[in-house]
Amino acid sequence: MAESNLFYKFLAWREKNIKPKHFILVVSFLVGVCTAAAAIVLKHTIHFIQHALTGHLPGSGASYLFLIYPVIGIFLAGLFVRYVVRDDISHGVTKILYAISQRKSRIKAHNTWSSLVASSVTIGFGGSVGAEAPIVLTGAAIGSNLGRLFRLEQRTLMLLVGCGAAGAVAGIFKAPIAGLVFVIEVLMLDLTMTSVLPLLISSVTAATVSYIFTGTEAMFRFTQTETFQMERIPYVLLLGIFCGLVAFYFTRTMGKVEGWFRTLNTWWKKFILGAVMLSVLIFLLPPLYGEGYDTIENLLGSRHNEILNNSFFYELKDRYWGILVFLFLILLAKVFASSATNGGGGCGGIFAPSLFLGCIAGFIFAHTSNYFEITTYLPEENFALLGMAGVMAGVMHAPLTGVFLIAELTGGYDLFLPLMIVSIGSYITIIMFEPHSIYSMRLAQKGELLTHHKDKAVLTLLSADSMLEKDFQTVRPDMTLGDMVKVIARCGRNAFPVLDEKGGLLGVVMLDNIRNIMFRPELYNRFRVAKFMVSPQAVIKINMPMEQIMRIFDDTKAWNLPVIDAQGRYIGFLSKSKIFNYYREVLVDTFSEE
Repeated sequence: MAESNLFYKFLAWREKNIKPKHFILVVSFLVGVCTAAAAIVLKHTIHFIQHALTGHLPGSGASYLFLIYPVIGIFLAGLFVRYVVRDDISHGVTKILYAISQRKSRIKAHNTWSSLVASSVTIGFGGSVGAEAPIVLTGAAIGSNLGRLFRLEQRTLMLLVGCGAAGAVAGIFKAPIAGLVFVIEVLMLDLTMTSVLPLLISSVTAATVSYIFTGTEAMFRFTQTETFQMERIPYVLLLGIFCGLVAFYFTRTMGKVEGWFRTLNTWWKKFILGAVMLSVLIFLLPPLYGEGYDTIENLLGSRHNEILNNSFFYELKDRYWGILVFLFLILLAKVFASSATNGGGGCGGIFAPSLFLGCIAGFIFAHTSNYFEITTYLPEENFALLGMAGVMAGVMHAPLTGVFLIAELTGGYDLFLPLMIVSIGSYITIIMFEPHSIYSMRLAQKGELLTHHKDKAVLTLLSADSMLEKDFQTVRPDMTLGDMVKVIARCGRNAFPVLDEKGGLLGVVMLDNIRNIMFRPELYNRFRVAKFMVSPQAVIKINMPMEQIMRIFDDTKAWNLPVIDAQGRYIGFLSKSKIFNYYREVLVDTFSEE
């Protein structure tokens, strides 16, 4: 109790002595420290589990342990989520987008730790997903809950969610610029003078803490053996298109496979399907085990023969086409392994799978070209690096994130121009087929996605529930005109919904339509409501996205429209003028600069 009182005194002192815009900088620093600590703990836990399980395995031949480990991992993670967390913690970045769009940037407190535990077990035991999306959700949850702890307003909460996400990316990848760009591109927060500094502070702080505890070297060791030659630009453009097609395949296939899992109505059915798919794929193609970062290091370090270790294809490691066929099979199978991991009960993201696929796609492109001698020699390590940026840019619809993340991950700043070319080429290719990223497509289909378009963003933040007007007097179709006049006398509205016995909306009585007869008493018993009621110009369903609701208002030119629930029962009216008032309030509170 004493500690609580002391904290409240601190809050009161802070409100009097520290301006909000200055206090945000302090909180953003705390967010950076906390997210970096979480990233370090997650990374070391995963590596500890992986080393304990696989450190003793021989380099040649297939290992039957790959049939068992991943199943144990998704089983334990599934039990943890089902019986301890009791909440859905998958699709971390999608959850952040949903929190920003629909939950006023409020993320549940358990997300500050639950994703760490579940993803550590999932990936440590070989689940074919990445740790980055769980740590991004963790960072965003840290930012949201710190903001709520200090009683900060919604606009600041949104910024702190972005700070947490930026710090998480910067902390786990040691890539501060990529953390900032990720928030702008993927979470779609507007970059203003009041937001850029807190985001930078969180990113730089998280990266610095990671440097202190894990060293300053880049995450992947890459040495450019030869400078980039301008005559290779056409092949970089082709690689960008290829990466865009790979990203499109990954996005669409993952959506379909996840749909298969959603049709299963019990957790055990999902687990069994996921376990069988995952264990068989990893057993046949061992590089699918875990995040796949060992495979990336081998391809970037000219050790591609080592990728066939622990597989049935080991005898083909010295054959040119052996490695190519093996990698192509992995390219096709990775999306099924990742979907099976999450669908079967595990927890992980698609950061690492997109980097993994990109590296393989770039290597396959250069390796095939060099075999046929289509052009001058293409450095396979360089193109593997470029492919990482290309597929990531395509999957996330974030070309700048792809460029800066790969440059910071590998230290390949000398390849900045081709990185930009391949990222842009991949992004342009995929948006021709898929307008939304793998993170946002689920929310976009429901109309719950916040975008950079401020008009649409504000409409997304509005909900019909909060603006519903319920003070309209309802009438029945069998009421007489005299009864109707009595209702009008005690109500200040000019529209009266007509309902049946079950509350279903039958029509509307408009005051203007009966004004010529309502003052004629001789007609009071002659006419009934069913005679002069009219159909509404349109009917709004309570779960409609606000953008669709405004489109209905524009099409009908109406100022008031009735609202029904999913069963067709009347629940109130929506007013265009009230929506405009709420729109102005949200626009000022959420997007205006101080």
